[in-house]
Amino acid sequence: MYSAIMSTATDPAAEVEYPSSDGKPIAENTRQFRWIATLQGNLDLLFADRDDVFVGADNLIYPVEGDPKTCTAPDVYVAFGRPKGDRPSYKVWEEGGVFPQVVFEVLSPGNTVGEMNRKRVFYDHHGAEEYYVLDPDELLIEGWVRAVDGGLEPVRITTAFVSPRLGIRFGRSADDLVVYGPDGQRFLSFVELGEARRELERRAEDARRRAVAADEQAAEAWREVDRERGRAAEAERRAIEERERAARADELAEEARRRAGAAGQTADRLAARLRELGVDPDAV
Repeated sequence: MYSAIMSTATDPAAEVEYPSSDGKPIAENTRQFRWIATLQGNLDLLFADRDDVFVGADNLIYPVEGDPKTCTAPDVYVAFGRPKGDRPSYKVWEEGGVFPQVVFEVLSPGNTVGEMNRKRVFYDHHGAEEYYVLDPDELLIEGWVRAVDGGLEPVRITTAFVSPRLGIRFGRSADDLVVYGPDGQRFLSFVELGEARRELERRAEDARRRAVAADEQAAEAWREVDRERGRAAEAERRAIEERERAARADELAEEARRRAGAAGQTADRLAARLRELGVDPDAV
């Protein structure tokens, strides 16, 4: 697919067309494509909170206005100081004169040494600060970093090397290359990101269920506390009633003793009166 950016009729460059495609496939095999997608996606995610970093992939870069033949399409590139957004191609003069600072190429079987050398010369000439070539078949990574007041110079890629602009590191496993973000976490493929998200969702759901169960247990514990308080209150009420009944019984017993005492006094007076009358009360 091709597209053109047209100027006004009075502009000498009005008829210049800048195709958005070079007609070549994005990748020659699934491994190359997976790495292109992994680099672009993870770098975009790395700078998701910055509006001034644009991460592109397989866009034709045009460094010279009016010269559509001077261009190339890196597999992945990062342009600092440029806003996010969709682009049919990357025209340096429309991007404030900013050439992408970091460029990646992912090798496929069809790439040649001469082609990659020409690309490195292109990126060097137009101002790239870092250039990396990843070979996922041979598990090799080459890198070049711009020297102070100089061009791109080769650097030895080890696990200790850190990209000056991106803060990422490179490594390899038994059967693949590995890229680590500034936080030390490995760049994940789209499938791995999806699996990681599902795992997080599963853990979140497990945590939610545990929280719900804990809430239910806490609610049941509070209900049991309320029941215990109710039983304690009932026991206290019954104890009060028992104390009241005991107090009433004591009062009744005291009243009975008082009456018995009064009755005894009355009997004693009657007996004394009978004796005064000459009657023996014991003989009656």
